[in-house]
Amino acid sequence: MKNAYEEAGVNIAAGEAVVDSLKQQMGKQDNHVLSGIGGFAGCYQLSEDQLTDAPVLVAGSDGVGTKVLLAAQANQVSTIGQDLVAMCVNDLLAQGAQPLFFLDYLALSELDEDQVNQILKGVLDACQNHQMTLLGGETAEMPCIYQEHHFDLAGFAIGLAKKNDLLTPGGAHKGDYLIGLPSSGLHSNGFSLVRKLLFSDNDYHFDEIVPSIGHPLIEELLKPTRIYTNVLKPLLNQKIIAGAAHITGGGLIENVPRMLGDQLQAEINIDTWPTAPIFKLLTDLGKLSVNDRYQTFNMGIGMVLAVHPDDLDSVTTELINQHEPYYHIGRITSRAKDQPAVQLVGVEDD
Repeated sequence: MKNAYEEAGVNIAAGEAVVDSLKQQMGKQDNHVLSGIGGFAGCYQLSEDQLTDAPVLVAGSDGVGTKVLLAAQANQVSTIGQDLVAMCVNDLLAQGAQPLFFLDYLALSELDEDQVNQILKGVLDACQNHQMTLLGGETAEMPCIYQEHHFDLAGFAIGLAKKNDLLTPGGAHKGDYLIGLPSSGLHSNGFSLVRKLLFSDNDYHFDEIVPSIGHPLIEELLKPTRIYTNVLKPLLNQKIIAGAAHITGGGLIENVPRMLGDQLQAEINIDTWPTAPIFKLLTDLGKLSVNDRYQTFNMGIGMVLAVHPDDLDSVTTELINQHEPYYHIGRITSRAKDQPAVQLVGVEDD
């Protein structure tokens, strides 16, 4: 039976199967590779020395998905560059790396100078506001590939960490606290389902003001994805977080397990943080189950941190000092073989 996201044209399970197949084909990699396909980012040690303070390059690549369609259709592309940077950089942070530099790839049907300038200025501003260098990129006109006025974006981010500072699944332990950092909204995932529910199954308009939201719908949909560099850098420098999960495609259900060992389970209470009205609107329109919405959308949480009990006060104090809202969303427990990696508990019912 298909879930709601699959019915909208996105098959997460098939994507995971492709990744698993590629892992098997790759076989053994060289000794420099500490982690490759399947993590938030790949980790490549610069030397073969097994030193705990050896420098490690951390690299990630991502895109913005079908959110670019809404930006193009609404002719509002000034923030889509931040989405791109966020999708890549947040993955580096989840591995414990300090972002260094960024490259972008913009492919489009024809070069509209104003549109391209707005997109790339968004990329540049996002990099500069979060201590990254925009090192280069590529802009490709491909009229036979893309429809008129359509474009796609991809980004590539490189960061650096010491080997013993990397955040790995072995860092989180039973009894650790889970701290959720809020998203700004939908971020850049689930938009195939968003477009289906709002504009195919229903007749909403970009400039429509939904009472529960209180501003034009397109403004809500195009809210830029948060970049967590300025929040997480002090925590990484102080070495007071044990793990991190960037909540992107797959939601809490698919992303939180990426920071856990196989023997651990994240117990998350979904009644511990406020949910923005856009998520309720989409839930009601699609009659989405708990699994559908927590496996498609971030549901208000953009980054989850695993924190040892002894470090909890230090982490929350740092977040308070930064005026960063946070939520105690759960704990890490032991996991039996027949149990899921994430157990959602709370007041919501299907």
